[in-house]
Parts: sequence; C-alpha cells; structure tokens
Amino acid sequence: MCTKGKITKWNDDKGFGFITPNAAGKQVFIHISAFNNRSRRPEINQEVTYTLTTDKNGKPRAEKAILPGDKLRKNGAFSIIIAVVFLFVISFFAITGKIPLCFLVIYFAGSIITFVAYAFDKSAAQRGTWRTSESTLHLLSLVGGWPGAIFAQQKLRHKSKKQEFRFVFWITVLLNVGVFSWLLTPNGMATFQLYSTKIVSTLSNL
Repeated sequence: MCTKGKITKWNDDKGFGFITPNAAGKQVFIHISAFNNRSRRPEINQEVTYTLTTDKNGKPRAEKAILPGDKLRKNGAFSIIIAVVFLFVISFFAITGKIPLCFLVIYFAGSIITFVAYAFDKSAAQRGTWRTSESTLHLLSLVGGWPGAIFAQQKLRHKSKKQEFRFVFWITVLLNVGVFSWLLTPNGMATFQLYSTKIVSTLSNL
C-alpha cells in the first residue's frame, strides 16, 4: 500500500533520513537505496510516496520510494522514443526519395530552433527577464519543431509538468503528424508540389 509523507530529516553524506507521514504516525526511516530513481538526491521538505515496511527489529521503514516527477520521467522517456522514431522515419523516407528532402530539413531545423527557444525561455524564467510566450512555443511545435520540444521538455525539465501546456502541446503534435501523413498521400503530395512551385515562381519574380 502506498503512503505519502514529507522528508523531514536527511543526511546526504550517509544516504539516509526520516519521513514524517501525512497521516498521524511515527517517523519512517528511509535509505537512499529505497528510492526508485537513485539519480536524484532527496531534499528536506520534499514530498515522497513510499511503501511502508518494517526492518528486522520491527521499526517502520520506507521502500519503493518515489519523488515528485519520477513517474513523469518515465512518461518522458516514452515521449523521447516517439520523437526519435519519428525523426528516423522522416530520415528514411527522405533518403529513399519517398518524400522531398526539404521535409527532413524542416523537421530537424525546426527541432533545433524549438529546443533553443525552450532553453532561452527556461533561462529567462530563472533570471526573471523577458520570456518566450507559450503560443510561440506551440507554434514552433505545430510547424514541425515538436521533436525538439520533447527533447527540451525532458532534458531541460522545462514545461514538462504544466498539464494545460502539455495538453495543447500534444494537440499540436497530432495536427502536425496528421498533416504530414496527408502529404504522403498522392493528393497531398500533388498539392504540396503545386503550392511549392507557385511559391518558388513568385520568389524568383521578385
């Protein structure tokens, strides 16, 4: 059974501490080895979810402890897999000539630009200076930068917890992938070639 509490004592040098349960009860001993994600260091006053057990002396002990964001990190790993697979598919289609090379350029360049935009926004948030609007970040994702947005969200830990933002973000991903899938059809590719030819012709006449 999962129990929630707060880390009220923690000795980082020795790797152990104590949890005060949210419900009434004795403090619970916890060792660093009990945490699901050992790459994160626990901190005092941090919320934690754990399984309550007892040691050989019958004293309460925490096991299978999860810090806030750890479950999200697993979902984030799946998101990264989606982005990597999509970019691999795009690359394969472009190399084999199934789609124009410009699609590959759009997605990779867009992803790099979007990643930089996220990094700039996080840095600005930490400094308290001018930030990139959420609508701009969503627009970048919509036009093909969403793989880079996923990498930024998970690697920079930015915009990865705000549910409203992530909901809109995944809508932009679905819209972009939907349009891309349509462009792979004969009608879609014909439409793309028609408008791209018109655009090139217009630019050449300027």
